[in-house]
Amino acid sequence: MLKATLRSFLAHKGRLLLSALAIVLSVAFVAGSLIFSDTVTRTFDRLFASTAADVTVEPKNDLKSQLPTGATETVPASLADRLAKVDGVAATHVDASVENAPVVDSANKSVGPTTGAPTIVTNWELTERSPVKLTSGHEPHGGDEALLDADTADKKHLGIGDTLTVQAQPGSFRVRIVGIATFTTTNPGAALVFLDTPTAQTKLLGRPGLATSISVDAAKGVGDARLKQRVQAELGTGAYEVKTAEEQAKSSAESLGGFLDVIKYVMLGFAGIAVLVGIFLIVNTFSMLIAQRTRELGLLRALGADRRQVRRSVLTEALLLGLVGSTLGLAAGIGLAVGLIKLMTAFGMNLKSTEMVIGWGTPVAAYVVGVGVTYVAAYLPARRAAAVSPMAALSDAEVAGVGRPLRVRAVVGGVVGAAGAAALAGCAASTKTSTAASLLGLGVVLTLIATVIAGPLLVRPVIRVLGGAFPALFGPVGRMSQRNALRNPRRTGATAAALMVGLALVGGMSVASASMSKSFDQQIDKTLGADFVLQNANFVPFSHEVTEKVRATEGVGLVVRQRFTPVAVKLPDGKRMETTAAAYDPKLDDVAHITYARGDTAAALGEGRIAMDVKFADDHDVRVGSTIPVEFPAGRTTELTVGALTDQGGGGFGTQGGLVFGFGTIEKYVPGGQDSALYVNAAPGTSPEKLRPRLEKTLEPYPQVQVRDQADYKKLVHDQIAVLLYLVYALLGLAIVIAVLGVVNTLALSVVERTREIGLLRAIGLGRRQLRRMIRLESVVIAVFGAVLGLALGIVWGVCVQQVLALQGMKALAVPWTTIVAVVIGSAVVGIVAALLPALRASRMNVLAAIAHE
Repeated sequence: MLKATLRSFLAHKGRLLLSALAIVLSVAFVAGSLIFSDTVTRTFDRLFASTAADVTVEPKNDLKSQLPTGATETVPASLADRLAKVDGVAATHVDASVENAPVVDSANKSVGPTTGAPTIVTNWELTERSPVKLTSGHEPHGGDEALLDADTADKKHLGIGDTLTVQAQPGSFRVRIVGIATFTTTNPGAALVFLDTPTAQTKLLGRPGLATSISVDAAKGVGDARLKQRVQAELGTGAYEVKTAEEQAKSSAESLGGFLDVIKYVMLGFAGIAVLVGIFLIVNTFSMLIAQRTRELGLLRALGADRRQVRRSVLTEALLLGLVGSTLGLAAGIGLAVGLIKLMTAFGMNLKSTEMVIGWGTPVAAYVVGVGVTYVAAYLPARRAAAVSPMAALSDAEVAGVGRPLRVRAVVGGVVGAAGAAALAGCAASTKTSTAASLLGLGVVLTLIATVIAGPLLVRPVIRVLGGAFPALFGPVGRMSQRNALRNPRRTGATAAALMVGLALVGGMSVASASMSKSFDQQIDKTLGADFVLQNANFVPFSHEVTEKVRATEGVGLVVRQRFTPVAVKLPDGKRMETTAAAYDPKLDDVAHITYARGDTAAALGEGRIAMDVKFADDHDVRVGSTIPVEFPAGRTTELTVGALTDQGGGGFGTQGGLVFGFGTIEKYVPGGQDSALYVNAAPGTSPEKLRPRLEKTLEPYPQVQVRDQADYKKLVHDQIAVLLYLVYALLGLAIVIAVLGVVNTLALSVVERTREIGLLRAIGLGRRQLRRMIRLESVVIAVFGAVLGLALGIVWGVCVQQVLALQGMKALAVPWTTIVAVVIGSAVVGIVAALLPALRASRMNVLAAIAHE
């Protein structure tokens, strides 16, 4: 049996190749994502471990903001002298640095990275742990000198003698590049500007005597943990956070982890789609191979092979296919990881493919996925093979199971579909977001499974409609193509299912994204009343200097500032909630249309007052007049009275709970923050059309700040939603590639299966062109069938997603019919492309040899 299995596998290796490609793709994405993330993690672990001080003292702040605030927390620089006297301390260093401080060259072009990595302006103090070394020029001295990292200098074509403008929170200042510093470790992609320490303290932090942290070096023989205890004993508990090198490195790695997780999960998403679609391909391939080998399997049974041996033989073929596909996929995954590393290097993160990390878990995951998926997918066909009777060897059984009833599928599909429909109906009826989201996920999974199970039941009614015009348009060829697609509903359903999965995802996300865009458009039309919104391109706050220059621009009337801060509120129901609050100037009503359930803007923004979303307030037993304890960064606390309840939908003001108060409150408890946005109205007598070029001219030295009107704001939202949609389209592309492989595989095997039939058709006068057209039409109707099922399912999912979004205030429903129609047309094109090779092969058959084929 083993010899027979190996011979069978080698005899059908061409037929199994397309199935192996699906395994290769899925394994490649799994392996590539793991190798890439492991490599980046190991590289940065080494960077953080080599550059972290033995002990670091930082401001203590347990509150994390959902949105950037622009505030820089500091500690007294005098702590360095105080800690230098602690037993076991070899040296202390003052750190004064600011992330995301815009830096522009003499042409007002940003020198920061375009990849989202930060621009860091910091003080120059060279130690053994410094990630850079001075390679040209000299160290900065005085307030007008700076060093620039070599990578940034090279990319932005800057050198010694060029001038830069640093836009710090206290105000902008110009510096001249007097030296170039080169990274001695991995460059994380950031741009670095170095100043001398007094300049950094004064011009970055606002005054001398401040630091963002204190680095402490341990004396020889003193462990980090022991030194941390001594430093904590000296400082006491409360205002400062003390970390060892290991803890600091771990904290830095966690902040990087979000970026790595995005890449990892995106690639695993591709792998998941490849695995799911590949399962259908493998099931179909083995089912057809077994159907074609009915006589062969019957002979094996007649010669004495029992059912277990036959089943084991088919599963052994599957394992061989899985091993080959997994091995090739692992190799492809290594290549994919190398490509990602080179791509990140092109973006400024200097990773080395020679230091690529392939942990033991990567090949294990690769083979578990590849072999496991193939084995599971081949199990049902293997059981079917084991059921072949020895008498089949004596018959000319064409395809096993063509005429078997679909009653079991109908019952199982109906039950699972009913459960899925009930879950989706519960999702649409739910008033709680978490419950609705859970029911949505359950409903999506169940309805997908039900559609796959019951798909063959839909083949005959749907394809009769889709191919109904074929006889009239293409005559007997059209009729035969339609009947070929109807001949084996199981095969047609499994082939179409591969395409259906990808298109269901696209249909659902297209409806969801179109609904989100429409909802945001309505919300912007309803809420935004300002002529212009001035905002940083990446939503990072900007300095007060920008605000003052905008106010001084000719034609500017009203300017309302927006600022964010993390807060923790203790609610009447006993819960402590950490969230982000927004602050506005008093004349908010002149630039925004706020709907209040209770109170008004004056009550919301008054001194000692706070407002929140009415739904959030109801959930936590808050009423107008309630007193709410509020905790701000750096341990500052106060009590604020609820003056108003807003009803903006979705929490209001873009934050959880919709907390908002006046500018006086935020300036009192969070000094040093920066404005996140300016809402600007033109002065009487000045039109917005005339004001816009003046604002843009004012902001020329600040290229990061954009002037947007209502249309620009809508476009910004649409572009952000489009990023998610592009990812879905990429997943669709992968699904289509594998689905095309599936259609090609099915048609190729079908051509082999119908060799004698094709020969007879050719003998009675069917031309080569007519034969190719017949196979192409069969492929088109199968592909469009999969598209119709997938899009119908996806639209239902999308409507249910919109119902969940409606609970967050996005109540508009939009179905992008243009996209839906385009996808159906594209599916027909996919069918034509997939049929090219099988049709060509069929048309080249020798007629007499085909008639004599068994």
